[in-house]
This record gives sequence, structure tokens and C-alpha cells, in this order.
Amino acid sequence: MDKYNVLVVDDEKEIRDAIEIYLRSSHDIKIIKAGDGIEALDILENTEIHLILLDVMMPKLDGIRTCMRVRERKNIPIIMLSAKSEDSDKILGLNIGADDYITKPFNPLELVARVKSQLRRYMDFGNIAIEDNSSTINIDGLLIDKDCHKVEVDGEEIKLTPLEYKILILLAENPGRVFASDEIYERVWNEPAYRSENTVTVHIRRIREKIEISPKEPKYIKVVWGVGYKIEK
Repeated sequence: MDKYNVLVVDDEKEIRDAIEIYLRSSHDIKIIKAGDGIEALDILENTEIHLILLDVMMPKLDGIRTCMRVRERKNIPIIMLSAKSEDSDKILGLNIGADDYITKPFNPLELVARVKSQLRRYMDFGNIAIEDNSSTINIDGLLIDKDCHKVEVDGEEIKLTPLEYKILILLAENPGRVFASDEIYERVWNEPAYRSENTVTVHIRRIREKIEISPKEPKYIKVVWGVGYKIEK
């Protein structure tokens, strides 16, 4: 019986069909396909989707705008697919809410591994190694309820993606400790860090934009130049 619905959005039928073949070996995954962003958004209105594989270059509504529209309402994992490999394109995708980025042509084994990894993180939302067994963390107005996976700043609830939540939990449970980008990536993404600094930086920036009154003068997440990031209690 299928457990996860994966929405594949690409204007090339051959790519959609190839991805379906690659993921067919995973018997707990059902593939739902869309040819453009508008069709994808319609599917999301009527179907529970657990992950989106989203092409960047598409007619009608491209992947960037589609990702932004999805992020207005949902925190499900989004993996961008693109023939562009420049770091600036990857950073743009991450900045507007994508969780991962795969460059075409992609290795089928890598694609399957990344899909399963994102699904696992999404379904295990917040389950990272913890060093504090208390169910709540309160740092000067920043309240994290781990039982409910809820984050508030001065009483206002903040919506975080699963990866943003995990990064925040990692830092908040270890106040004062500086984490290098590679360590954050390995502990949150649960895979070896390879050119991961930009990915972590983008996610930290997104968290700051959500929890800080002034992201350029952060109250909570501090950068230790040349070393990494920390939260001071």
C-alpha cells in the first residue's frame, strides 16, 4: 500500500515518466504527475502530497513562482530540478523555499536517495539527536514546544519548514555552542557535507527572517565569523 504521494512537476513527459520508473522500486511511493505549475497547484488543492519534485523551467507557471506559491500554504519538502548548475541558481531556489536542488541530468540512485531522505525528515519532523530532554525551550521570548513542534516569538506563532525547525532546535538545545556549517548540515541533513556552506547559510537566513525583529541585527542566531553559528541563552 502506498504511503507517500510524490508530485513530479515537469513539462517534459519523458522526464516525468523516467522519474516514475526510478522511484517505482520504492513500493511505499505513489507518483502523481503534472506538466506545469498551474496543474501542480490544482493537484495540491485536492490531493495530499508529501513531497514535490519541481522543474525550474516550465511554461505557464515556472518552478520558482510555483515554489513560492506552495510555500505560502504548505511546508512539504520541495526538491528543485534544473539543468542549471551555477551556485547562484541553487541559492535562488533555496532562498524562495526549496529544501534541495538536483541538477539535470541526474543520477537515478542519487535522486531516489534524496527523495527518501527528504520524506524521512518530513515524516520524522523534528527528530534529531537531543541533549535536553525538556519538552520546551524558552530563550528570551523565543518559545519552542518540541511536543507540538511549535515555535513562537513574543507570543506569535512562527511557521518553519522541517529543515528550518531542525536547525533551530539543534542550536537552541545547545546554547552558547558554536556549530560549523558542515556540522549543522551533517546533523540536520544526516548526510556527509559537501559544498554545504551556501545551503546552510540560506536556511539560517530564512530562519532569521522569520524569528528576528531585525534579521541584520539578530537577537537569537549569532554568527561567529570563520567558525559558525550559535544561539546564546
